[in-house]
Amino acid sequence: MTFQWLLTGMALIAAAAAWARARRLGKRLERLTESYWELRYEHGQLKARVNRLDPDPSSTGPDDATRAAPPGVAFVPLSSLKR
Repeated sequence: MTFQWLLTGMALIAAAAAWARARRLGKRLERLTESYWELRYEHGQLKARVNRLDPDPSSTGPDDATRAAPPGVAFVPLSSLKR
């Protein structure tokens, strides 16, 4: 009978240790997730600042006037699609 109580006590100690570790890991995961989103936000802010300072870094060459404009979105009426 003593062996069963000893085994039960060890199981309770192991369960408490696992529960404490799970709580620590949960808090760590929460901190890491928060840090990730903060860094992602800061990266977006810095990218916007860089784009405001130098909108197109490859456009510093002398052939800016010969550069082709990107294709725009063309309007297609629905009546032409129904034919």
